[in-house]
Amino acid sequence: MKRKGIACLLAGTLLLGSLWGCSADSRSQADSSVSAEGESHDASVVVAMGPTSEPEAGFDPAFGWGAGEHVHEPLIQSTLTVTNTDLTIGYDLATDVSVSEDGLTWTVTIRDDVYFTDGDPLTAEDVAFTYNTVKESSSVNDFTMLDQAQALDDTTVVFTMNRPFSIWPYTMAVVGIVPAHAYDPATYGTNPIGSGRYILKQWDRGQQVILEANPDYYGEKPAMEQVTILFMEEDAAFLAAQAGQVDVAYTSATYSMETVEGYSLASYASVDNRGFNLPAIPAGEVNENGVPVGNDFTSDVLVRRALNIGVDRQEMIDNVLNGYGTPAYSVCDQMPWYNEDSQVVYDPEGAAALLDEAGWLLGEDGIRKKDGKQAELVLLYSQGDSVRQALAVDFANQMEELGIVCSVEGVGWDTAYDRALSTPLLWGWGAHSPMELYNIYHTLPGTGSAQYSPYANEAVDAAMDEALACSDLEESYQLWQQAQWNGTTGVTQEGDIPWVWLVNIDHLYWVRDGLQVAEQKIHPHGHGWSVVNNVDQWSWE
Repeated sequence: MKRKGIACLLAGTLLLGSLWGCSADSRSQADSSVSAEGESHDASVVVAMGPTSEPEAGFDPAFGWGAGEHVHEPLIQSTLTVTNTDLTIGYDLATDVSVSEDGLTWTVTIRDDVYFTDGDPLTAEDVAFTYNTVKESSSVNDFTMLDQAQALDDTTVVFTMNRPFSIWPYTMAVVGIVPAHAYDPATYGTNPIGSGRYILKQWDRGQQVILEANPDYYGEKPAMEQVTILFMEEDAAFLAAQAGQVDVAYTSATYSMETVEGYSLASYASVDNRGFNLPAIPAGEVNENGVPVGNDFTSDVLVRRALNIGVDRQEMIDNVLNGYGTPAYSVCDQMPWYNEDSQVVYDPEGAAALLDEAGWLLGEDGIRKKDGKQAELVLLYSQGDSVRQALAVDFANQMEELGIVCSVEGVGWDTAYDRALSTPLLWGWGAHSPMELYNIYHTLPGTGSAQYSPYANEAVDAAMDEALACSDLEESYQLWQQAQWNGTTGVTQEGDIPWVWLVNIDHLYWVRDGLQVAEQKIHPHGHGWSVVNNVDQWSWE
């Protein structure tokens, strides 16, 4: 299959070249993949991602590479476990994983045939060093549950926990292993030594990353020998696809009605959801930092239930996402720990009845009032995110049909977290771990409230605590489901419903004809590196 090689554009498209800032070095690297006849080798691919996908601290797992909000496989480093396409756990370095009955000791046996790219063997000492380092250094992931990691011999590492943590295998899937003998936190991020499928060949900050297949990789040889990642804004990525300069380019519903010659629009399912927090306590309080907490309107559970069934999610998908999304009913739709009781049916009449029951009666002017006050909602969204803005406006319009006066306001993240404690904010969540449920709904120690929005339920806390203490990972899924709804209480429609979830956004990419992108597992929040989790398995026709 013939493909155009990547190079800085000239003449009439010179502007596009400047958008990703091709340098002489990057041109020479890019041109090296082009044959004398102008055809690219079948073992290379060029992918355009957003600027926020570039790791600020480099390719160091201790500082968030592969983890955090945009979880993905670290590619350069190996991990102990992996998540399968069905989000169950598989093995990478690990050959066996066991946990003590009290959940406080995890024992992992690893392969004995793995080498770092500097030629030194990867042993349990490197694993223990990595985890102890990440525990002390990471500002991205929470490792407070880990007391220490210790190597018993070359192939056995033991993790001693401060508290039971049944979902530890999901944490092990995002921590890349670094070499104890060659790790320097000041330089490792820019010159990583790993044992994964790829080697970092070149990194031009703000422009591109070039990965090359690791010739000594212990697993199946990568089909894609060179992977070039370009960091560019969405409009530039679209122009790059139009000009034939990339093989895969991220995009959004904004561009989904366009066509690009020689490309098709690929849509990948995600648990990248959007939803509003609904402060579940009345206004009038402040937290330890003096920030106002609570909302008089959303503190009524009948109001929250009305908002949840009064929104037409499919209308949002059709009109805001151009059909590229699925209704969201929880923060963990489609995950093994999802409780189907979270799902609701659009019911505007039922929503109106709930508002009536709550005392918010519809006036002749079409606005609901109670005790002389009108039903009002201020809806916040993050500035600069056109999709979130459109979703917020759509939600506001739908709520106004129910008689609720709404205003929409864009805010920066420097103030959004504080304001969300009293005002609904349109968030983006979604991860390959049940901890997403915990982080959103579980009360913080010493505060009596959840972290991101005022809410507390002892039964929900207890179910999640029991899930973490469970000695069997798959059995814990049922306990996570009970935290969502146990037949009596929970965070679903018949329970407290402290968040209203709207949509899961499909991740969209322009893909060059002839490129076979391997089956994708459900993408988490973040439209970036997840798509290349299995780039080693991609191929050209």
